Amino acid sequence: MELKILQQYILGGIIATWLGFTLIYLLGVKKSKPDDGLHVHKQTNELVRTQPQKDGGIDVIIVGAGVAGAALAYSLGKDGRRILVIERDLGLQDRIVGELLQPGGFMKLIDLGLEDCVEDIDAQKVFGYALFKDDKSTSLAYPLEKYMRDVAGRSFHNGRFVQRMREKAATVSSVRLEEGTVTSLVEEKGVVRGVRYKTKSGQDITANAPLTIVCDGCFSNLRRGLCKPEVDIPSSFAALLLKNCEAPYPNHGHVILADPSPILCYRISSTEIRCLVDIPGKKIPSVGNGEMAIHLKTHVAPQIPYELRGGFIAAVDEGKIKTMANRSMPAAPQPTPGAILLGDSFNMRHPLTGGGMTVALSDVLIVRDLLRPLQKLNDTIALCEYLNSFYTLRKPMASTINTLAGALYKVFSASPDEARTELRQACFDYLSLGGVFSSGPIGLLSGLNPKPSSLVLHFFSVAVFGVGRLLLPFPSPQRTWLGVRLILDASGIIFPILKAEGAAQMLLSSPVNPAYYKSPF
Repeated sequence: MELKILQQYILGGIIATWLGFTLIYLLGVKKSKPDDGLHVHKQTNELVRTQPQKDGGIDVIIVGAGVAGAALAYSLGKDGRRILVIERDLGLQDRIVGELLQPGGFMKLIDLGLEDCVEDIDAQKVFGYALFKDDKSTSLAYPLEKYMRDVAGRSFHNGRFVQRMREKAATVSSVRLEEGTVTSLVEEKGVVRGVRYKTKSGQDITANAPLTIVCDGCFSNLRRGLCKPEVDIPSSFAALLLKNCEAPYPNHGHVILADPSPILCYRISSTEIRCLVDIPGKKIPSVGNGEMAIHLKTHVAPQIPYELRGGFIAAVDEGKIKTMANRSMPAAPQPTPGAILLGDSFNMRHPLTGGGMTVALSDVLIVRDLLRPLQKLNDTIALCEYLNSFYTLRKPMASTINTLAGALYKVFSASPDEARTELRQACFDYLSLGGVFSSGPIGLLSGLNPKPSSLVLHFFSVAVFGVGRLLLPFPSPQRTWLGVRLILDASGIIFPILKAEGAAQMLLSSPVNPAYYKSPF
């Protein structure tokens, strides 16, 4: 049995390497040249001419005080920048996303000096995932052996975490948080000079600064002129809060390979477990007329692990069912002098792998390190050209997590196609082998090993492993053809995602210290 597994893995490595080089050849290995021209920011609102601030000015305006905005405000403020943060609602929010922070994201918190924000909010440590399929399960541990003791994932109530980050940002004297709604960017001759916003009391105010950073989330009304948004909604989550029940694998996220698509469960406090039921397509059962409750109890509940089933049914009976559309949007920047996008306003992926906050915090760290050596930010156009390096520096982390999220969602979803079903089973069995077969993919998912090339290798190793299962011990024409279809299905899943992420730049990028980028100032 061990010899067969070894043979399959060696065969998988050879074929996956060949496929990888073929992919690079097909997509081209030339790095995209930086955009030589500056794009005009198109805005429907009238242009507004503003006067300099009487208090000496603002260095950076941050739109939004969520995870990305609050972290950026704190880190730039600690570096001595004068920061104005404008947030629509500074009150405690009750959201069903942003509740699981991967270990790679926690390490970014440490780098930003914000690790204490997971304290005193009843956050739970997460050490890996448990994967369920039919009547089988397997645990997949994060590869944390070489990290300090406190490094692990964290799960929590998103609102509590965000409030702690806002409080931390507010302790910096050069950071000012203001409640208001940004209505437009202020432009002059194609350069963003600041923002126009309405305060809670209804007062219209215009603020200007050399740099405006937009972090206003997935519903951003400012992104259209700063990127080329192509938002896709592959599914929605129905969210429940399970109370006073124990999960089969303590301190692990639980992924159930259900029909028709995955179910997620993870503890967000000492007494509560979040359950997210994925429902494919844009139309979902109505919560208001009871269709959703019927669907959850009759179709979903029987697929929930026994230990959680009672809590799941009780949560459905309680009636507090929330829904959220799952959005995916590749990063497609349109460089604009004076402004950049961060967080979900710029780049989104399916939330199956819980990588959104890790990508956002990684982006914040890159922007902070790029701005750190600059004494002044007064040359807006030169600053924009300098910050274009951000889009390359973010590739290893962002593209790895984005690609993995999109690919795993498709592989983990049920399908009537026999080849796709074999690929799903192969993925479960491959991860169940343990060792490098699980630590490699989990290292990618956790943000601890953001290497796009490693992702491609493991993905095709899973496919070849599935082919090996079909061909051994003796191949038949029918099973050989099924193996070919499996490889084609795998290619049809990952190639479009790689293309959307910018495959050539993605596969050739490697983490670079921003300090090596020469300042134009």
